[in-house]
Amino acid sequence: MAESEEELKSLLMKVKEESEKVGLKLNIQKTKVLFATDDFFAPAENLLKSDNPRFKEYEYTEFGKWMDGWQTRRKRIPGHDWCVVQLGIQGAIRGFDMDTSYFTGDHAPRVSIQVANFEEQPEIPQREVRTATAATPEEFEAISELKSNDWSCLVPMTELKPGNPASSHNYFPVNSQQRWSHIRLNIFPGKYDGPSPGIRDWTAGNPKEPLDLVTIAYGGACVGFSNTHFGHPNNIIGVGTAKLMADGWETARRLDRPPILENDENGILLVPGCEWAVFRLAHPGVITQIEIDTKYFKCNSPESCKVDGCILTTQEEEDMVRQKWDLQCHKWKPLLLVTKLKPDERHVLDSLTPELQDVITPAKLTITPDGGMSRLRLKGFPSSICLLRPLEKPMMRFSVTAGFRENL
Repeated sequence: MAESEEELKSLLMKVKEESEKVGLKLNIQKTKVLFATDDFFAPAENLLKSDNPRFKEYEYTEFGKWMDGWQTRRKRIPGHDWCVVQLGIQGAIRGFDMDTSYFTGDHAPRVSIQVANFEEQPEIPQREVRTATAATPEEFEAISELKSNDWSCLVPMTELKPGNPASSHNYFPVNSQQRWSHIRLNIFPGKYDGPSPGIRDWTAGNPKEPLDLVTIAYGGACVGFSNTHFGHPNNIIGVGTAKLMADGWETARRLDRPPILENDENGILLVPGCEWAVFRLAHPGVITQIEIDTKYFKCNSPESCKVDGCILTTQEEEDMVRQKWDLQCHKWKPLLLVTKLKPDERHVLDSLTPELQDVITPAKLTITPDGGMSRLRLKGFPSSICLLRPLEKPMMRFSVTAGFRENL
């Protein structure tokens, strides 16, 4: 397997592991199947699931074997099957994992992938999840407006391996930096396992307008945490506002709390423990404003929180991840001192670095003693340090020199 393919495999496996914990599907509330030629045995919407495919040995539907994927009828007419997926956010695609798990005698033998980018979402009639049906003439006519036959090709027609445990993952690296909003999956006549995180053109936009440097829409990600009992920290850097408590990060109740709680002279709880999460910024930069939203968390929000940042080289971050951030890091510097939080409320707080001096790459959110929140926004300005970074390894978000500090 080529080195780039090995890197892609490692990246996608990490994404899948986090997705299983979080239900992360790139703002899956907005990602949707716009069209599929056929959904006879199993609907194309199964392609949008983030968890590993399941197999129910003895379960059948009235149409045939129950399968946790997209499965069309056996082709008996000219042409091939295909579907169109609208991504929840525009983003660069780093690669694909064509997962044919459990399709051992009926997998798609060949596949190709085309992509397009629409600044404004095309108006396509809402599609319902269904089985035992094929696309209607009206649906074919509506999707033809997108001219998907002419879209750019990221993966040419390529053979797939059957869904045996040793061969079910088919990895295809992509080396394009362009952003895409729509995917057309062609099967001849399978299964596709999700697009990549969002990415932003940092040279565009108003340089005086602060940006959310941690949002997953631009490529931010959680790279470490202490507890994810009720929800993963990746949720709190998601796109848009939270829809319910499940869209946030919530930890279990700590068992080391004192039997009777007391405050210090500043009104902060005196407790021995805390929970934390570390986020890699989408782009190194200076944080000027911090937003913490505890919406929906009415009796289970943290009592207080603080935010710290530092600058790490790629190798230093990898070392910290391997050690689960259990290394003494003298580089952490405060962005937000210990601050009391109110339940079910959006807090807008100034960072301690308004003079635009300290660039950071990861940020660490610490909550005391435990609890949950719905969103974290770290707004500020990207540093020019990374506008000239090498692009030969597209999987790397940034690379910096040890000890580097840059004034914008």
